[in-house]
Amino acid sequence: MKKKITILGAGISGLATAYWLYKKGFDVKILEARSEPGGSMQTEFVDNFLIDYGPNSGLETTPLIRRLVEEVGISNEFVYANESSNKRYILRNNELHPLPMNPPLFIKSKLFSAKGKFRLIAEPFIGKSEDGYYQSVAEFVRRRLGQEFLDYAIDPFVSGVFAGDPNKLSVKSAFPKLYRLEEVYGGLIKGMIKGAKERKQRAEQSKQSAKMFSFVNGMQSFPESIAKKLEANILYDCKVQSVKKNLEGWNVFYEKDDQLHQLTSDFVISTVPAYIAAKIFNEIDSNLSKHLNEIYYPPVMVLYLGFKKEAVGRPLDGFGFLIPSKEQKHFLGAIWSSAIFPNRCEEDKAAFTLFIGGARSPHLFNLERQKLIDLVLIEFKEIMNINSDPILIKEKLWEKAIPQYNIGYIEHENYFEKFEKENPGLILSGNYRGGISVGDCIKNSELRIQNLG
Repeated sequence: MKKKITILGAGISGLATAYWLYKKGFDVKILEARSEPGGSMQTEFVDNFLIDYGPNSGLETTPLIRRLVEEVGISNEFVYANESSNKRYILRNNELHPLPMNPPLFIKSKLFSAKGKFRLIAEPFIGKSEDGYYQSVAEFVRRRLGQEFLDYAIDPFVSGVFAGDPNKLSVKSAFPKLYRLEEVYGGLIKGMIKGAKERKQRAEQSKQSAKMFSFVNGMQSFPESIAKKLEANILYDCKVQSVKKNLEGWNVFYEKDDQLHQLTSDFVISTVPAYIAAKIFNEIDSNLSKHLNEIYYPPVMVLYLGFKKEAVGRPLDGFGFLIPSKEQKHFLGAIWSSAIFPNRCEEDKAAFTLFIGGARSPHLFNLERQKLIDLVLIEFKEIMNINSDPILIKEKLWEKAIPQYNIGYIEHENYFEKFEKENPGLILSGNYRGGISVGDCIKNSELRIQNLG
């Protein structure tokens, strides 16, 4: 008899997990609270502008991504970013500087001072830290690479990836591969050289060298295509209330059309955000709920702007730019959406995606929304040398955006493992475990189910 598996959530983690299990012959059901798949992958077309309100792209860090794309039949929609998007800019003193991507460019760069460059050369001679798991990204980088590199490379990078604060994020939990370079090889430069050989053996790409991808019709195409393959296995508009043990497995109680329903399962895999999982599993383990509720999800506003291309006074020759905290702007950075992938807008238009708030500046949402947008617009237009108003403005506020792997996150991780051992058949997954990127979610979707056969 087929093992029954209930998956909570039809975001990319839940869908990818369901797909691998379905292929292995399990009886799979997905319960999704919304009326469509995708989770934070949400795409909308407005006046011929393509807007991604969640992830704008992914990095092809694992062969599983291409395999999944091919098997669900959207290879023809899969697109890599333009070569020019390898160029990233950082704002310093109100001027955009390319982030140097190799040693010769680093030496020539005006982004860092001579003192900052010399400090970086000392990195191979810095010893290991004794702080271990309880070290922030800021402490780690300051010690190994110096304050200036922290301020003008890592601080904006962390806000771009996590919408996070480097003084609060745990280097071990948020950037485990970076931490491992020091632990295993004794330094970052030595580790990057030696670690490249290991990745080659595992057929994995580092995030620095992995190709960026999206889809012709936006990122939501990906979860939608997986969902089509699993159509009969997904129940929408189902709000899961609780999970309870029965004699042989687990009962999942959910609300649909104002009525309470129940599914009986051998396994339950939760891929919903931590704060939702906290309510669902509270009756089984209130300590688990405490750990889940302690994971911070900061607010982030996505502000999408469309302009006539002729109004943009600087070349769109890169991915976009990030803003260090020291620059004291009202937003974290901007992606030059129409310069990266095709089909984002008409040829004579330009599209941009800006990010506001995050763990670095949640206080900005105390401002009246229109006032905040107006302040951001003024700053963005000045940086980009834009001389007219946008022809399209759309925004979406994610009140709880990205889980922050803050200092002490190891305590949560250890408890999640303990919980799974004590409750065989319950699996915690999603982007608060093992990484927040699209690639991490897909890689972990297979990793978490390997023991299920």
